[in-house]
Amino acid sequence: MLKKILYIASIVVVIALAAFVFFRYYFVFGDGVKAGQLNYFVHKGYVFKTYEGKMIMSGYKSVNAGVIQSNEFSFSVTDKAVADSLMRYSGKEIELHYKEYIGTLPWRGMNSFIVDKIVSVKN
Repeated sequence: MLKKILYIASIVVVIALAAFVFFRYYFVFGDGVKAGQLNYFVHKGYVFKTYEGKMIMSGYKSVNAGVIQSNEFSFSVTDKAVADSLMRYSGKEIELHYKEYIGTLPWRGMNSFIVDKIVSVKN
């Protein structure tokens, strides 16, 4: 009887752990398109070399201060073909399609936003 309870409990723990890992690291929480000027794009890392980039999105004008605030979009890229294209587009206006994950994995990049394709590039 005790063996049966331990067996069922261990199966429940394994299923719960698998569900946690799936939803934390592999479930796509959201996706969309962001546009802006590609600030920089690098290939870096100690153990896992990943492609990391930052894009400056156009800001908005503050009513009180009269200044323009820009927003930064930090992202990672897992597809080498997309990364090679982005290496050539630094300083250009681009639109990127991304997927958002809840957690990050070291071999996928340092950001929870993973760019999977380039929608458009403007000079």
